[in-house]
Amino acid sequence: MRSRAVASLLTVVFVVVACGSDEPSTERDEDVISVASFDFDESEVVADLYVEGLRSAGFEVRHIRRVGAREVVLPALELGLIDVVPEYTGSAVGYLGGEPSIDASSTHETLRTLLSPRGLDALAPAPAQSRNGLVVTSDRAAADGLRTISDLRGLAQDMTLGGPPECPERALCLPGLSERYGLEFGSFLPLDAGGPITSEAIRRGTVDVGVLFTSAGDLTQRGLVLLKDDRRLQPAENITPIVRVDAEDRFGDEMIDALDAVSARLTTRALRRLNSLVRDGATTRDAAIAWLSEQGLPVPSE
Repeated sequence: MRSRAVASLLTVVFVVVACGSDEPSTERDEDVISVASFDFDESEVVADLYVEGLRSAGFEVRHIRRVGAREVVLPALELGLIDVVPEYTGSAVGYLGGEPSIDASSTHETLRTLLSPRGLDALAPAPAQSRNGLVVTSDRAAADGLRTISDLRGLAQDMTLGGPPECPERALCLPGLSERYGLEFGSFLPLDAGGPITSEAIRRGTVDVGVLFTSAGDLTQRGLVLLKDDRRLQPAENITPIVRVDAEDRFGDEMIDALDAVSARLTTRALRRLNSLVRDGATTRDAAIAWLSEQGLPVPSE
């Protein structure tokens, strides 16, 4: 894991130093806002929302796509290799050593406190939340009477759980399911981060239970059931832009206002729809521009 993180971080260094917005450059352009996304579709489409919002406000923006996991992206942000990343509040707090809660306001304040010594700031959170959720097929839910995660007790030892490769090490994934719910799955299959591979594995029966985001576009369709987190393992996970303080100083209130305008309109329902559009073949940028236009927000001219 560490070697992959180092390799990904070196990739970020190369992209930022070697590439300007369109032409190669020997140093980073301080007039360009660099926005990064994690290595899964939802993060990419959300980052595109903020990127296009910034471009519409007149900024030159570079989207460094699918950089990697949090272990890569946040160090790159601290090092000044990127300026902005849309984060998930609870997971970010946990990564930084804090204790997230189910309360959105207190989790956001904790995040700001943890970020401040690092030269980073958390802007206003979006109403949209994207938590880890456990999903089964509707047939499995009906056969086993599954409505909540607690209902898996007594069954999990004979089940395969599928989810992101980091799940065994993440406090809100396998360790948390063990500690909070007493669940010990028979086996774990590493798949993708809440994406189409996991959804397909659930449908095909390759795994009995899958870890999907509660904002997954597949949850807009029948056939999948999201189990209720009845013991409240998952904290508030509002989408929140994390920004370098020196970027706030460089680009001013206009940058913050452009990011806040996007966040204010982004709901969980909207996020599911965006994910659904990408699942059905739209590019993340096209999905983002279409949504911004529907919201009456300015979109960049081609």
